[in-house]
Amino acid sequence: MAEGDTQDLREVVRRLEETVSRLETRIERLETVAPARPLPFPVARAPAPGEPGPEQEKRDLEAHLGTYWLSRVGIVALIIGFAFLIIYHFGELGVLARVGAGYLLSGGLAALGQWLSRRHQVFGQIIFGGGLALSYFVTYALHFVPAVRVIENEPLALVLLAVNVVGIIVIAQRMQSETVAGIALFLGLRTGMLSDITLFTLMSTTMLAGGALFFLVKNRWVLVPLSSLVAVYSTHVIWAMRTDAIAPGQPDSERLALSLAFLALYYFIFSVALLVHPRELSRRAALSFALLNWVGMLTLGAVEVSRWGESHLFAFFVALALAQGAGAAVANWRGAAPGVIQAFLATSILTLALGLPSQYEDTALVWAWTAVGLVAGVAGRVLGAGALQVVGVSILYVALGATWLPPSGRALLYAALVVGFTLVERSAVVPMDRLPPPPEGRRRDTLQFFCAAGAGLALVWLVGELMPSDLTTLGWGVAAFGLFALGFAVRERWYRLVGLAVLTFTLGRLLFVDLSGLPPNQRILTFILLGVMLLAVSYVYTRLRGHRR
Repeated sequence: MAEGDTQDLREVVRRLEETVSRLETRIERLETVAPARPLPFPVARAPAPGEPGPEQEKRDLEAHLGTYWLSRVGIVALIIGFAFLIIYHFGELGVLARVGAGYLLSGGLAALGQWLSRRHQVFGQIIFGGGLALSYFVTYALHFVPAVRVIENEPLALVLLAVNVVGIIVIAQRMQSETVAGIALFLGLRTGMLSDITLFTLMSTTMLAGGALFFLVKNRWVLVPLSSLVAVYSTHVIWAMRTDAIAPGQPDSERLALSLAFLALYYFIFSVALLVHPRELSRRAALSFALLNWVGMLTLGAVEVSRWGESHLFAFFVALALAQGAGAAVANWRGAAPGVIQAFLATSILTLALGLPSQYEDTALVWAWTAVGLVAGVAGRVLGAGALQVVGVSILYVALGATWLPPSGRALLYAALVVGFTLVERSAVVPMDRLPPPPEGRRRDTLQFFCAAGAGLALVWLVGELMPSDLTTLGWGVAAFGLFALGFAVRERWYRLVGLAVLTFTLGRLLFVDLSGLPPNQRILTFILLGVMLLAVSYVYTRLRGHRR
């Protein structure tokens, strides 16, 4: 082949390589930019190996009930059964036999759990936690249960219980098992309700609660302290329902003081645990913790104080309201989620409102609710706290409904409620750093609607209180006219819409009731005045529409 032909062939090959290179570059660019087209119909995919198919997914609920709940209910029943066995039959044994049999039983149950956890970890940990709980109850019974009592010295018994609780904490912490901690502490709390309650019992319960809160602070485990919180307060409910269960044989004042002291201690411990590291807890967990703690203290404390004497009930509500307010301040200082801060604020005001009927009645009660609702609503608007606004407006509605209680003097109450609803709706919003921005859009419209509706109802009832009974329809018209005037004055459509609703009812009553039921003179007065007011309102609308054009 001639040299010229060889050179031409090389040139052709070079050009072909350049062309192929350009085509590859363009293809890569198109594959990168162009979006993948969706298939016109879904393609069924076979489950991967080990992945549950449709039939297995239907059985998930059954599997969850069988594995999760049955195991936990079963261990609770087993430990309570062993506790009853110790209470009723271990007294027949000698001193060493009581101690040995109790700890042998708990040790055997823990060893069984350890063995089972090698194959089924969670199930084995549940059994192991039950063994730890049974060991705690054995230690508890050695002093407190008369039939099994071996230790007469109460301080020594408390020390042994404290060592047992510390042992539960250390073991669960080393295992890093929330299941072991939750089962052991929950069952330990539950077994305490099987006998009478003394200072010793309440102190042991406090130690268990403290152990649960250690896991909240140390590991941010939420289920353990939540279950302990529920167990503590529900156990106290059972104690409170049993006659002479707490400090049997002691005077009523001493028993109630003991019960209240430990309720306050529980409330304080759980509040402190929540507020140590509030930013590291999820919003849902923190809210659940705060609300359950408040509900437990409110209900149980109110029941115990009412047994002590009705005269002390209002002081209890005020003290709890102040405590919730202090919790809000601490939550804000510790950087808690805005929802937690608002929960403390809202429950503080709600606690105070719930306590007012124990101190006031009739007119004074309605005035007190109106004042509290107004302060809460305005504070919620100023702070941009939605929960506080809801509570404040709700209390104003309660006050509005309670205006039927006083036999006289309602007109001034209605006027105050009109002002209260309007002030809450008109308050300026100055959001704080730790609270969310003020509600906008639909949330703000909802608040304005309820405030306008409350002001409208209060105004209708106010005019109805002042007008003669024969001129009720005319009074409704006057109230509608007042709502229109207010709506135009503050440039808020919700008042005008509520005025339209009142006007609709007014015209309905005028046509179906007053047209045939009123005497001639009152009928003339009603129709003329209503006509004048309707024309005046329509004229204002016409002027506003003309200005907009």
